[in-house]
Amino acid sequence: MLLLIDAGNTRVKWAIAAAGAAPGTWRASGSVLHADLEALPAQWAGLTPARAVVANVAGPAMRARLEPLLPAAVTWFAAQAELQGMHNRYRNPSQLGVDRFAAAFAARTLEPGRAVIAATCGTATTIDAISAAGDFLGGMIVPGLGLMAAALARNTAQLPQIEPRDLPGGFADNTDDAILSGILAAQAGAIERACADHHAELCLLSGGAARYIAPALRVPFRLVDNIVLVGLHAAAT
Repeated sequence: MLLLIDAGNTRVKWAIAAAGAAPGTWRASGSVLHADLEALPAQWAGLTPARAVVANVAGPAMRARLEPLLPAAVTWFAAQAELQGMHNRYRNPSQLGVDRFAAAFAARTLEPGRAVIAATCGTATTIDAISAAGDFLGGMIVPGLGLMAAALARNTAQLPQIEPRDLPGGFADNTDDAILSGILAAQAGAIERACADHHAELCLLSGGAARYIAPALRVPFRLVDNIVLVGLHAAAT
């Protein structure tokens, strides 16, 4: 079995796939906060993965903490100039975040032959364009919902700290909802702008905040659970 790891800025997500399974079809999956990392192997106890593929954007310290927890056979996924026919058009391909590269490869796999936007809504929101030919064209990075809310609370005298949640319809009639409405509109607006500029047929939306942003979108979208793990799975098979 294959262990897939997405070590992000806040959480470490994982999934285990059986040999020959289609990308995104997993035996089990889960996540832990960074503080709980050492408990990670207990979550896949009894499944005994033979090898692992890891995307790590959390830096060398996270890699050092992960290594003792993984099978002996590990591939540390990295952005490159080309992968299975997907060309990376970043000016310096190796500087592209490994999570963005994996998400782009997942989008190419899930929606072949279509111009799409892959938007991953986590600590940061990454919004990337994949051409109908299957190439990664580039994209944008904006603060995620939580960072936007925290910036308002930290840098203003009277605005409260809010937590992302579902937003009632209509114009906000209280401060908490006004903040939430504003940051959701900012996220949705960036995604919609990218879709318009790319003439995208579809947006693939993923990440922990995707469920809050999805109702604000006015473009066709598809929710994809753990798109980075899907990309790792597709690349490994």
